[in-house]
Amino acid sequence: MNDQNSNIFQNAGDRQIWDRRRLLQTLLAANAGLALNGFFSGCSYGQPGADVFIGKANDYNADITSLIRRGFHELNVSAEEIRGKRILLKANIIEPHPGLDHIVTHPAVVMAAAEVFLAMGAAGIIIAEGSGHCRDTHMILEESGYDYLLGNHKITFVDLNFDDWQAESNAGGKTYLQSFLLPLTLRQVDWIVSMPKLKTHRWTGVTLSMKNLFGVFPGSFYGWPKNVLHTAGIDESIIDINATVRPHFAIVDGIDGMDGNGPIMGNLKKAGILVMGRNLPAVDATCARCMGVSPGKVKHLAAAASQGLGPIRESRIYQRGELWKDVRTDFQLVDFIEAHRGLRL
Repeated sequence: MNDQNSNIFQNAGDRQIWDRRRLLQTLLAANAGLALNGFFSGCSYGQPGADVFIGKANDYNADITSLIRRGFHELNVSAEEIRGKRILLKANIIEPHPGLDHIVTHPAVVMAAAEVFLAMGAAGIIIAEGSGHCRDTHMILEESGYDYLLGNHKITFVDLNFDDWQAESNAGGKTYLQSFLLPLTLRQVDWIVSMPKLKTHRWTGVTLSMKNLFGVFPGSFYGWPKNVLHTAGIDESIIDINATVRPHFAIVDGIDGMDGNGPIMGNLKKAGILVMGRNLPAVDATCARCMGVSPGKVKHLAAAASQGLGPIRESRIYQRGELWKDVRTDFQLVDFIEAHRGLRL
C-alpha cells in the first residue's frame, strides 16, 4: 500500500477539521455543481431482485465467523472480489453504555466480519462511526468494547465526526439539501459495509442498515445528533444518504436486538439472527418481516422501493439461509409513538 492510501489507516485523533475557509470553498464548489455524482457505483441498487441471507446464532459465543463466511458463500461474495480491497465496517455505536449491549452493534459481530474479510485477502479494515451523541472517541471505544478489536495492525478505527470532509452532490433529491459534506475516508475505501443493530426507532419505526448510514455524517458540521438531517426530514434524509453514499453490503446484528422505545431507551429483544445482503432496502425489508413489521408501512423503505434503490416486496427478495417466517419474533411496538402505529405485519 502506498503512502497516500496508508493515510486512511490513522488514529482518529491525528485528523484535523477543515477550517472555515476550506469549508466555505467546498460548499461553494458543490453548490456550483462541481461535485457531480455519488462516489460509488458498485452497489446493486436498481436491480429487479436481490438475494438476502438469514443465519441463526443463539448468542455471541456462537461461531459468528463461520456464519458470516456461509452468508458470503450464499451471496456469491468471493475472495477474488475482496482481495486487495479496503473495507469500511460502519458499526452502530450511537451511545454505548457498559452492560447495555443491545444498544450497539456487538463487537463480536464486527470482529467476525473483519476476520472473514481479512482471510479473503482484504488489504485493511476500518471500523467507523460518527456517534450521534458522544463526542469522546476514546470513551466510545472503551464503553462499547471496541478498543479490544484494534490490536491487529490491519484493523483501525476512524471517528467520522472528526474526519476531513469531501463535498458531494445530493444524488437522492428528497430533501432541500443540494450537497453533502461526507468524510474523506468514504472515498478512500473500496467497500462500505453497513453493520447496524436490529432495533425499533421512535421516529422511523425501525432502524436498520439504511438508517445506520446517518452515522457517516460528521457531527462537527451536522450537529448532535445530526440535527441538520432531522430538520431536513429523517425519512427523506435516509433516501438521500443511501443514494449518495451507495453502500456495498449490509450485515445486521440481530442476535440481541432492541424493541419498544428504540434506538436507545428500548428493551433487550433476543432475535438470534444475522441478516446479510448486497442490497440494503432488501436486507431491511427482510429484517422488518423478521421483527413482525410490514416493510411497505415503513416510510423510508416504501420510498426506497419507489425511488429504485432496491426491492422490498417479498416476491422480489430471494431468500438464502433461513426463511424469515421461521425466525420471526414480533418486536414490541409502542402505541404512544406515532412512527410505530400501523406497522404490524
